[in-house]
Amino acid sequence: MTPPAGDRDPAHTPVRVLLCDDHAVVRAGLLALLSSAPGIEVIGEAGDGEEAVALAAALRPDVVLMDLQLGSGIDGIEATRRIAGLAVREAEREGECEGECDDGREAGRDVERDVAGRGAAGRGAAGRGAPGRGAPHVLVLTTYDTDADINRAIEAGATGYLLKAERPEELFSAIRAAAAGRSTLSAPVAHRVLAQMRSPRPGLTDRELDILGQLARGLSNREIARALFISEATVKTHLGRIYDKLGVDTRAGAVSVAKEQRLLP
Repeated sequence: MTPPAGDRDPAHTPVRVLLCDDHAVVRAGLLALLSSAPGIEVIGEAGDGEEAVALAAALRPDVVLMDLQLGSGIDGIEATRRIAGLAVREAEREGECEGECDDGREAGRDVERDVAGRGAAGRGAAGRGAPGRGAPHVLVLTTYDTDADINRAIEAGATGYLLKAERPEELFSAIRAAAAGRSTLSAPVAHRVLAQMRSPRPGLTDRELDILGQLARGLSNREIARALFISEATVKTHLGRIYDKLGVDTRAGAVSVAKEQRLLP
């Protein structure tokens, strides 16, 4: 498959991809799949968010294929936010140095070379960083399609959001689009985004915020009812409305989104 015109330079430089998924079997499957796609080159693999951020800084791939749930450590949302901020942080460092940090830059390059050598699965291209590249584009590849996950990923700086149920050709196309800075959304994700734009959810009421605060403390429904002097049935009703407004279906998800949106003190 030939990359669409305008996606890459005239020499058709391959799109350099970094994989991030905490399941080794999934990474192996993606590696095998992407190896069959013309114009796409996997240059590294990461099994957690911290490793993905480090490798993205060291290797400067065009696209980071990012899962959202990554086990222990930072999740895919936070990893996306840090990767999206790489260009800004590099510019700030350049501005601070202005010719006074040559030794520090060389030491930093030594660290990056070490990270690249340890984390890129031994492939030759992975050991070579790409000085001068901007921040990599992050393409989320996940099984989660809740409104909360989609919103958080986009707000964190993700260029696209793809579901793992997509056909291989759709994944290849999304990777090439992401490398060119174009957004790609799976059809169900695009539908959810449009639905939110057409019918934005109402904000939380004061009572719902009270219950959310108690939820964040880890209290059970019965404990929340006692603390707020309401019935347990009323707590359940309010929780259902909170879940709907935040686009989640679990207590942990509600607390996570509430913290992300700064709804909690």
